[in-house]
Amino acid sequence: MIRHISPETMPKPASRYSQIALAEGATRRLEISGQIGIHPDGTLAVGLAAQLDVALANVDRALAAVGMGRDNLMKITVYLTENSPDAVATYRARRDLWVGDAPPPAATLLIVAGLASPALLVEVDAVAAG
Repeated sequence: MIRHISPETMPKPASRYSQIALAEGATRRLEISGQIGIHPDGTLAVGLAAQLDVALANVDRALAAVGMGRDNLMKITVYLTENSPDAVATYRARRDLWVGDAPPPAATLLIVAGLASPALLVEVDAVAAG
């Protein structure tokens, strides 16, 4: 069982994420490698919002491959190559839409100088348990 907690004694999350994700009695732990905005057919999505959507969909595919779903997510880490208020707002909006009604996982956002290719604007890795 995973408990998603944002204690009153900690700063309130800026959007849909939890300050703490605690797995108790979990028998499986899943580490998902960094997912990028490339569709299963090998094509690259165009633009930050589209790459975010595809990378998050790839996280969903990884979870489904082992019989898990978003309820199993403990943490996501997102790497963006653009450091602007618009990029951060786009990330938060796309992530919040993706999380939806699921318990919001713990989350970290990093702004990086670059990824494996200059065409890549975002990478998402995740940890799940269940």
